[in-house]
Amino acid sequence: MKEMAMEWSTLLCVPLVAKTVEQMVADMAAAKAAGADLVEIRLDHLSAFRPREDLEFLLKGRPLPAIVTYRPKWEGGEYEGDDNQRFEALCIAMDLGVEYVDIELKVAEEFVRLISGKKPENFKLIVSSHNYQSTPSSEELGSLVARIQAIGADIVKVTTTAVDIVDVTRMFQVIVHCQEKQVPMIGLVMGERGEISRLLCPKFGGYLTFGTLDAGKGSAPRQPTISDLLNVYNIRNIRADTKVYGLIGKPVGQSKSPILHNAAFKSVGFNAVYVPLLVDDLANFLSAYRSTDFAGFSCTLPHKQTAVKCCDELDPIAKSIGAVNTIIRRPADGKLVGYNTDYIGAISAIEDGIRGSQAKDAAVSPLAGKLFVVIGAGGAGKALAYGAKEKGARVMIANRTYERARELANLIGGHALMLAELESVGLTLGKSLNLKMIGFYPNICSNLATMTWVQWSTGCRPSIQPMHWVEQALRSYAVVFDAVYTPKVTRLLREASESGTTVVSGVEMFIRQAMRQFELFTAPESLMRHITSNL
Repeated sequence: MKEMAMEWSTLLCVPLVAKTVEQMVADMAAAKAAGADLVEIRLDHLSAFRPREDLEFLLKGRPLPAIVTYRPKWEGGEYEGDDNQRFEALCIAMDLGVEYVDIELKVAEEFVRLISGKKPENFKLIVSSHNYQSTPSSEELGSLVARIQAIGADIVKVTTTAVDIVDVTRMFQVIVHCQEKQVPMIGLVMGERGEISRLLCPKFGGYLTFGTLDAGKGSAPRQPTISDLLNVYNIRNIRADTKVYGLIGKPVGQSKSPILHNAAFKSVGFNAVYVPLLVDDLANFLSAYRSTDFAGFSCTLPHKQTAVKCCDELDPIAKSIGAVNTIIRRPADGKLVGYNTDYIGAISAIEDGIRGSQAKDAAVSPLAGKLFVVIGAGGAGKALAYGAKEKGARVMIANRTYERARELANLIGGHALMLAELESVGLTLGKSLNLKMIGFYPNICSNLATMTWVQWSTGCRPSIQPMHWVEQALRSYAVVFDAVYTPKVTRLLREASESGTTVVSGVEMFIRQAMRQFELFTAPESLMRHITSNL
């Protein structure tokens, strides 16, 4: 996936999928106001379509150039009638001066014969192929493009489906090849694993990408909104030499990291974009996206510990923790260097939370001598356990699987607990040792009603049955911290706050670890060399 000189600017197209022509006209005006370059008029979505009258209404005085598409059911559309009627409607659109018509590869030869010698001067024919099951090999994609060209397409459109995010690399390769040959191509990969094909279109030379007016108003799976394309991903600023950063995880859709990092890049004028990367196999992903253009990654569940094995080198802290949440590709040699910024983000947030309620000497960590209870032995749990131990705290670790808690406790010199022991820790141990405890809940948070556990990304869910010991137990903690940041106030933090305990939101950890990642992402090569010189 090499860089190339851009020959055209990627256009932003809003699909119009309303049921009435009146709403389509209104949506067209909204697309113009939102910053779109053109619209796609999906005739097959109209509930009652009258070709001549409706096309005149839609195209007369239109504020933007338009693609007219009349997609049949057999190609993923809504139209179930005769092809001849479709062809007639598309010809009417041409006669009315529409800029583009999109026709399916399966019937393209017939349509090309029909319009032979009748194409207006500034009209372009898009011939499209859709694969709703998978993404073929690079060779098969190349052959498909050649076949579409041979029919007489002015613009080639190939849309496939991502089974794995690695599939997208093949589409990027074909788009780059087409641009080198001066062949305009729309190449998109559907599904969440293919989302970057839509976001990175300008980098690889795609003719256009689609952005919806609102979520749920798309014409294909995982189309982003035009607002997100422009305001979150700053797509107008993406060029062939733009560096790509992103969040590797499963899931990633809930993350606010793209909003945070892209805004930061824009504020300092750094030529980069940060995208969500739904990754199933970390090693395969890093091997496929090995270009230096893919310059760095945040790493979240479930890949933080796997990343340790995938990096060529590790920062000493990440090595000690045994978990990586930041990967930097060193420009000089392309090697992957792993760091852990969870440790810095969460520990500093907890320390400031304690200092906020107890003014103490800033030179001495307020964690020193405290009993620090960690629930969870995953990547974030490891970071916090390590950090607390380094700050002089006495660390206890509880986990759904006791063996994992014991393994981490042995690694950092702490004590392992079974989840069932948490009540006694809160009610008995704190009193007998005369110690106030720091409660840390990474990645998973408690449903206080049933003591079941849910993924961190969902936040704490409301309880159904009261748990009589909860309020008393939480009072035994000086500070309760929840790594969940959506919602900002989880059920755990609300219960703790109502019990009079100082609480620290996961938003603090999120911001602080991201700040350190941003420093690593934007560090000049000379600083990167210095940072890694003693690894």
